[in-house]
Parts: sequence; C-alpha cells; structure tokens
Amino acid sequence: MAILLSIIIGIIALCGAPIFVILGGIALFAFYNAGIDISAVIIELYRMASAPTLAAIPFFTFAGYLLAESKAPGRFVKLYKSCLGWLPGGIIVVTIVVCAFFTAFTGASGVTIIALGGLVLPVMMNEKYSEKFSMGLVTCCGSVGLLFPPSLPIILYGLVAGISIDQLFLAGIIPGILLIVILSVYGVWREGRRAEREPFVWQNVVTSFKDAAWELPIPLIMLVGIYGGYFTATEAAVVTVVYVLFVECFIKRDIKIFKDVPRIAQESMVMVGGILIILGVALGLTNYLVDAQVPMKLFELTRQYITSKYVFLIVLNIFLLIVGCLMDIFSATIVVVPLIAPVAKEFGVDPVHLGIIFLTNLEIGYMTPPVGLNLFISSFRFNKPITYLYRASWPFLVAMLVALMIITYWPALSLWLTTSLSP
Repeated sequence: MAILLSIIIGIIALCGAPIFVILGGIALFAFYNAGIDISAVIIELYRMASAPTLAAIPFFTFAGYLLAESKAPGRFVKLYKSCLGWLPGGIIVVTIVVCAFFTAFTGASGVTIIALGGLVLPVMMNEKYSEKFSMGLVTCCGSVGLLFPPSLPIILYGLVAGISIDQLFLAGIIPGILLIVILSVYGVWREGRRAEREPFVWQNVVTSFKDAAWELPIPLIMLVGIYGGYFTATEAAVVTVVYVLFVECFIKRDIKIFKDVPRIAQESMVMVGGILIILGVALGLTNYLVDAQVPMKLFELTRQYITSKYVFLIVLNIFLLIVGCLMDIFSATIVVVPLIAPVAKEFGVDPVHLGIIFLTNLEIGYMTPPVGLNLFISSFRFNKPITYLYRASWPFLVAMLVALMIITYWPALSLWLTTSLSP
C-alpha cells in the first residue's frame, strides 16, 4: 500500500498538481499509516492560526502590492537617479536599490520584475548599457531584498523555526547591504564606464526628493516603531498598510480607493492564501516527521560522514541552492527548515545565522538554472528565450555566491545588530 500510494503521489506531482496537494497527501497517508487520527494535520493549521505574528503576512503583502501598483517605483527611480546618476554606473546602483526596496515588500513573488522591469530596462538601454547585461541585472534584482524587513520569507521563517522575527529583521540588514554592494561593484566594474553619466543638479535632487518624500519614511517608520518598542511586528504591518493607503489614495492619488483597492487586495490575498494553505498542510507533515524523529536520524546519518561545522555548511549551501531552484521560497521554508534546523543546531550553527544563510540561498535559487523562477518570469516579461537569460544572469549569480560565502562563514555579519540593538 505504501509503495502504491507513493507511486500515485509521484504521478500526481509530475502532472503538475499544486504543492499543497502533494504535501497534504503525504501528511494524511503518514498519519494514517502510523495509526494516528488524520485530524492531526488540521490541528497544526489551527495552532498556526493562533500565532499573533501570522497577521503580519497579509498586511505587509497588501502594502507591497499597493506600492507596486502606484507610481512609487517611478518616483524612487527618479530620486536615486538624480542622486547617483553622476557616478559611473549610477543607474546600476539605482536599479539594485529600488528593486531591493520593493522585493522586501512583495516577497520576491515576481512582482518586482513585472512592475519595475519595464521601467528600469529602457532607462539602462537608453544609457548605452548592453541588452544582455541589462537583462541579467533586472533578472537578478527580482529577488535582491529578501533579507530586508518586512520581507515575507523572513516572517515565515520565524514562524516555522520558532525564532524571533524582530531578531531576523535585524540580522538580515547588513548581509542584505553586502549583497547590494557586491552586485553594485561588479556592475560598475563590468559596464559602468561605458554608459553616459547624468550631471548632478541640486534642483533635480530637491524636486525628486519632494516627489518621493511621502514614501521614503516607510522603512524608517516600521523599524523605529518595532525596535523603539512602540509596536510589534504585526502592529507595524497594520501601520504600514494604513500609511501606504493614505499616501497612495489621498495624497498622491495614484490608486482609486473604490476602483483599484479591492482589486489589489484580491490579488495580494490570493498569494497569501496560497502561502497559508501550503503552510497548514506542511506543518502537519512536519509534525509527523518530528514525531518520527526524522531530524535526529538525519543528524546521525550526517555525523557518519561529516564531522566539521564548516564542511556541514558547504554541504548545506549546495543542498539549499538545489532546493531553491526547484521549489518556491515559501514551500521550501515550510518543508526544509524543520529538517535542517535541529541538525544545524547540533553542529553549533546559531539559529538566527542559519535563517540568514537559508534565505540567502533561496534568494539566489530564484535565478539558478535550470528552473530558477526569476529566469522564467523575465523570459515571459521581456519575451526572451530562457537560454538567453541563463547566459545573461550567470555573472550576477557568481557575484551573489561570493556574498553567500561571506555571509555563511562570517556569522558576526548577521549577528552583530541582533546583539547590539535588539530590544
């Protein structure tokens, strides 16, 4: 019976069934085979629903979609271009920073590439950057920013791993900046000198700053509120939504309150609903795996071949890069984290540092051939063959792997802010 059901589930997966169907089927069969009431699966969903931080996911997602649908991306591009356009490769830095800002809110769901790709790509082409380089940069930047608050994958990781989301928010800031710096340095070195520069004009800076002045404080309001002790992460999500709604609907008037807001809310909640369904059934499966002592058996098996913490981290990175290019970040977080977290703890890896390593790997996985999600989104968005995107993005992939190595083997990079600024 077990072999037969495994074959059936495998066939269903190959036919393209949603991931929650596969995980739910495995969980139901596992509990049934163990003689445990299958209601254990839905009990985990109920337990998760009572977690107070869960409400932050839909609110931050809604805020991100509102920003992406407004003209805020254009205002940010204009502002950063007026400030950095005089530098060699200034538009490269602008593209990376703006995409990172929006990815932090949208959760690397492809919205960044779709919303910003058509905006920044023509600008880069007009400034004499090669099409191949520009495509590679935009594809790469679709996931840059996952380490910055209020990234949805950070919140989800904290929920699954049972780690303070506030600490994860702090831990991701410096590694996220490192990624931006490394990509910027590579981009400027590669093609920055070939492009035309824009003269620095104070009037343009002042004008563009005034235009984007209402959106610029959003990250500051959130971080000061959380780490100043004024509100929790969930309350910060609510404050962010109210602020963004007020700015985009009543001050900037980019979004119509009765026409656009219901549509945007529906689109954003479809994604959130998908995440929660996967989270519910996967937690049921995780509960079974923990009861069956799978993590401990995995650790014992690992110990037979790996005795060094650093060798373990190398193997972990390779494994996570493979996972990242095969699964979306939300499914991977729910399925993989409960398995690797206990093993990593036995090897002395700090749980918060592990979270940053995990998220960085999955961030890179979005653009790792052959099935990195960003590659397919860019192929669809810009009507280019997927093989063309492979060639265009691999240098940026190498640059991100360099950052991953630094983040992995320099724990203080992730943990310094958590020890010095954590409330």
